[in-house]
Amino acid sequence: MASTLAFQTGESGTYVIGASVKPRLIELAAKEFNEYLEHDGLPDVLAVRRKSGELRKPAKERYHKHIKAILQVGDVRSADFGAVFGFPAELIPLANPYAARVGQTIGFRCLVDGAPVARQYVIAGSDNGSGKLAERGFRSDSAGVVRVPITRRGKWYVKFIRMDPVRDSVDYESKWASLTFEIR
Repeated sequence: MASTLAFQTGESGTYVIGASVKPRLIELAAKEFNEYLEHDGLPDVLAVRRKSGELRKPAKERYHKHIKAILQVGDVRSADFGAVFGFPAELIPLANPYAARVGQTIGFRCLVDGAPVARQYVIAGSDNGSGKLAERGFRSDSAGVVRVPITRRGKWYVKFIRMDPVRDSVDYESKWASLTFEIR
């Protein structure tokens, strides 16, 4: 059953909305888990599995998803674009995406449990209007900042998955962060 969420903005400005879902469990056969790691931007976890000889091992994962969207109402740009929600995984833009233009670069801070994450693999992509996504992978620097060059107008997203091995009822725990916005 689909649910609908409605909200109302105030005056002209930049707004951020977000949602954080409760943890869920997934169990995958080895082949499917490895494909998921490869296609969803987890090359480091895949490399560790390869190096430790675990590519044939199935996996049980506990995952949490945390999403945010930046919206622009009217022409006045406000500083709310940088709101920190305190999610377990979160992306914080260092500049207002609605003030950015094609050819510029926007920095995004990657946070996990409130702390910057160095060397985090991040995927950024945009829809050019044809329904096809153009994606690129990046790494955050020592301060947890990833810099994304803006190559086109349209809808954009930046996302990462922080996955760590755990030794409780699951093999891995992952925290997903995504942020969407538009370049006008």
